[in-house]
Formats: sequence, C-alpha cells, structure tokens
Amino acid sequence: MKLGANSVLFGGFDLKTAFEHIAMAGYDGIELSAIDGMSEHLVLERWREIAPEIKRLSREYGLELLAMEQPSQDFAKMEQAFQAAVEIGIPIINCGPGGQSGDEASLRQSIDSLGKLADVAERYGVTLCVKAHVGASIYNTPTTLQLMAAITSPAFGIDMDPSHIHRAGENPVEAIAAVISRVRHVHIRDCQGRQPGPGRPEDQTNGRGDIDLVGYIRVLHANGYAGPLDLEIIGAKSYSLVQCSIIAAEARGHMQACLQACGAR
Repeated sequence: MKLGANSVLFGGFDLKTAFEHIAMAGYDGIELSAIDGMSEHLVLERWREIAPEIKRLSREYGLELLAMEQPSQDFAKMEQAFQAAVEIGIPIINCGPGGQSGDEASLRQSIDSLGKLADVAERYGVTLCVKAHVGASIYNTPTTLQLMAAITSPAFGIDMDPSHIHRAGENPVEAIAAVISRVRHVHIRDCQGRQPGPGRPEDQTNGRGDIDLVGYIRVLHANGYAGPLDLEIIGAKSYSLVQCSIIAAEARGHMQACLQACGAR
C-alpha cells in the first residue's frame, strides 16, 4: 500500500507548502485537492497553468501523484478533472456520490450519472472512484453494493472511507471486506462517535477515535490491496502550519504502525 495525504489538510496554505510538509511527514505520495472552498491547490479552471508546477513539485519532493479529489459530478468540471489527470499523470479521480440518503429515485439518478462519468473516465484511461458518504444517496454497504452491481466499467472503482461507514452505524472492518473486490482507493481517517460530521481535524487523526483502523488495514492487506491509502482530514483551513504538520505526522506514524502490525511493511 502507498501512504499518501490529501493536500486539503493544508488548505490554508499554497501547494508548495502542502508538498513540502507531506514529504517531511514521510508519506509516499499526495492526493491533490480540487475541492472548491477548501483549498486553492488544483484549481481546475486553471489546470493548464498549474500542471507544470505540480509535476515539478512531485519530482522535487519525491511524492507520487496518487489521486485527485473533486467532489462534484458536474460533467464540465469532471471533463476538466480527467484532462488534468491525463496531463499531470494522476491515475485516480475521487468524486462524491451526490443525492440524498433513503431516496430510491435519488439513488438511481446518482448511479446513472456515475455510470456515464465512468464511461468518460474509461475513454481518458483513468479511474473514477466514489465513496459512501453520510447523507448522500450512497451512504452504506447495501447502497455501495447496488452501485457496484450497476457499473461494470473497468475504469470505475470504490473509494472506501471508514469514518463515513462508521457514522452510518456499520462496522468498517466488515464493510471493507464486503466491497474489497472493487476497491481502488482508500480515504482514511478516524472518528469519535457517530455524529453526522467527522469532528475536529485533530479528532480525525488516525488513532484518536473509535475506529479499528488496524483491523481495517489488515483486511486490505489480506486481500492484496496495493493502492493508495490517503489521509483525508477536513476542516483545518484556519489551522496553523504547525497544527497541520503535527496531524500529518501523527497520522503517518499510526498508518505505518498499522501496516507493520498486519505484516504489510
């Protein structure tokens, strides 16, 4: 598994700062945030201008470009994301499921939209991943399995985030085992309690919450998963650089210990 961090943790700082401090924390790679309002990192409207700098920073800091997160299913924005991914060399684009939980029509609409986007991703030669998300149409294991059954494109995969599954009232260790055959990306963070939101950034740090992340990573390793394991901490845009760096380093240490505990490193 490749340990990475989403640059959104450093959303209050420029992209160079994110690369520098993620590298200093010991990560193998980086997931680029293209999340409007949370960062000014991979701004898709200006991707052609930004692309050379991203490639330079990747070389300078020795960080593999593991993925991009762009939550919208807007077709024009996703087209930009796919084009940027091809040019920069990013293999995976993570987007959100959209829709509303418990609404069958909303679920069908989300599946249809994601299926069409997967077809576009296939044409571009990249992988589109989607994760279950609290409050969205795909929010737990049953809805994820419906999505997996409906979209068979090889360019489509599941992005698993244990914090969302935990807050849906499920056991993330059991949930990852149920969908592992299609998992192509993993967002990872911890969570205290089962409230709608993930909590304060420091409480999302691996090892500070209630989730059995050792068991979660053990299932990934046992099934031969070798893809990205990307830390995704949101809500830290107003945090100091020291605070963000401590979170990144602490989480990296916990992730490494989890890998060692299950024999993956």
